[in-house]
Amino acid sequence: MPYQDEQSVQEEVDRLLSGRTRDIRLSSELQARFRERSFKQTSKIIRAWMIWVIVLDVLAMIVNLLLLPREPAVAMLGPALLMPPAALAVYLAWARKLPFAALDAVLTLGMLAILLSVALMSYVAGDELQERYLSVMLFVAVTAIIIFNVPQSVTYAISGAGLALYLVFQLAHPALGTASAFAAFLFFASGVTATVVARQTMTILAHRTFLLELRDARRVAELASANAKLEQLSRTDPLTGLSNRRHSDDVLAMLFDRDRPSTSSLALLMCDIDCFKALNDRLGHLEGDKALAAVARTITRSVRPKDHVARFGGEEFLVVLVDVNTQEAQSIAQDIRLGVEALKLANPGSSAGPVLTISIGVAAEVDHPGCTASELHRAADAALYHAKSQGRNRVALASGGTAQRRHAS
Repeated sequence: MPYQDEQSVQEEVDRLLSGRTRDIRLSSELQARFRERSFKQTSKIIRAWMIWVIVLDVLAMIVNLLLLPREPAVAMLGPALLMPPAALAVYLAWARKLPFAALDAVLTLGMLAILLSVALMSYVAGDELQERYLSVMLFVAVTAIIIFNVPQSVTYAISGAGLALYLVFQLAHPALGTASAFAAFLFFASGVTATVVARQTMTILAHRTFLLELRDARRVAELASANAKLEQLSRTDPLTGLSNRRHSDDVLAMLFDRDRPSTSSLALLMCDIDCFKALNDRLGHLEGDKALAAVARTITRSVRPKDHVARFGGEEFLVVLVDVNTQEAQSIAQDIRLGVEALKLANPGSSAGPVLTISIGVAAEVDHPGCTASELHRAADAALYHAKSQGRNRVALASGGTAQRRHAS
């Protein structure tokens, strides 16, 4: 069945837990969830109980034939044979995931048949065996009430059936008067009623435990979500929405893991906005922030989903390209450079031109075999310095080997 909106369910859970335990009454939605969660255990208990009913019934028939007089022992066989099919029907029904209404109906009817079987055995046995077997019948009913974790309606049906059969067959006892029959009935009715109340208390406590589990599960999920958000924030640059330097270091460490496929070839792009300090000085830091965000979007649009883009610091960006050769890496770098230039963002203090531009250093792993992540990064940084020294707004390819970083704004 479709569940309610999760928010309303959680509100119902909080409302029930805020009140008194004895007042807990699950809504139909929560009742369905409770039964779904407890079905496996309840099914095992009911099926195991039915197996024991069959085994004990067979053993009782054998013992009766061996120890009782032949006439009552034979007379009891007929009613006793009603019990195994009823118990087996309940077993088979609860072994499957039928609708709960159907399972409850089968259990109620099966228990009625089992109790009726014992009551009929008492009737045909007669004499002192009648009272004894009626007591056994109530014991069977009480046992079921205690151990079956089923709705109270089923509990009431089982207890009511047991008491009704007891009263009817007590009144049918030829040696008992009406007063004695009612006296015995009231005595056992008080015991069965106390058992039903105890079962109800156990059910309420089970419901409360279930509600606590739901609330705890929600809190754990909320905590996990909050931790995930914090983790995301710790890896993200708040201005551009890109990964920050810390996360890019983790990505590089993972990509340069020695267990990665040997066919995978990486390339690093070190991108630096030209004369960014001049932009901040002339137009202000607010315009500078807008320019950084626009450049970040341009870089992201220019690369593929499997590539990684990070704000490395200040006006610098690091791009990690996966499965590329040198020519492909240069082509992507040119796309980024042209895309930034096409933004036509003013940068009046730039020596590279009136609009915002970017310089990019490219280092492909295929040109630096056996290099580490830091070595390839130094090569891309050296290429970036070369692009800056050659007039900015250009892409430069790192030569073989590595170089120490120098800085040009």
